[in-house]
Amino acid sequence: QVQLVESGGGLVQPGDSLRLSCAGSGFRFSRSIIHWLRQSPGKDIEWLARIDIATGGEMYSKWMEGRFTVSVARDTNTVYLDMARLKSDDTATYYCAIDSTGATRGRGTQVTVSS
Repeated sequence: QVQLVESGGGLVQPGDSLRLSCAGSGFRFSRSIIHWLRQSPGKDIEWLARIDIATGGEMYSKWMEGRFTVSVARDTNTVYLDMARLKSDDTATYYCAIDSTGATRGRGTQVTVSS
């Protein structure tokens, strides 16, 4: 079955950078589109970015202000989300998913941005 496992979260300070990873298995990774989403307490899930594994094509939410970059390592079926200039508002649980709504997603990795 579809398995998506996020990792790399943690406690960081404002202005720091962080790389999240998403390992996918149980589906045709090479033909998929992987999405990154996040959810803060009390808020709706928010779509951040996506990457087409076959073409490498990327798309981002306009609200990311160019701070986030998505990439893929096809040899390990892993998608990355590099986050820069982190702010307290970026505090959330981050998920990768095979659909844009997050209906099929991993368990998430917690990112806390705090001084």
